[in-house]
Amino acid sequence: MLETFPNPQPDRPYTIEFECPEFTCVCPKTGQPDFATIHMRYVPDQKCVELKSLKLYLWSYRDVGAFHEAVTNKILNDLVELTEPRFFEVRAEFFVRGGIHTNVTCTHGEEP
Repeated sequence: MLETFPNPQPDRPYTIEFECPEFTCVCPKTGQPDFATIHMRYVPDQKCVELKSLKLYLWSYRDVGAFHEAVTNKILNDLVELTEPRFFEVRAEFFVRGGIHTNVTCTHGEEP
């Protein structure tokens, strides 16, 4: 489902940032929806992620039961496998549930 396109400037390190304020998955323990803002930041190498496919990929989690830590790491793993970047970071800021606000940050590679 995720797609890429060739990096137009592969010789220059630069940062691309995305924000998805409408991410939803399902708590595997309660079945209740979990809402989050997903922040993605990466330094591409040869490939960049295509935005429409990224949107559809993130929307595919709406009916998936996953703990916050698992879903954040899965998103990072899938994007790293797809793009083979120099650096990638995924930060998930989950809305308050049960009086607890959860943030999960996962990284791959060295930040330039």
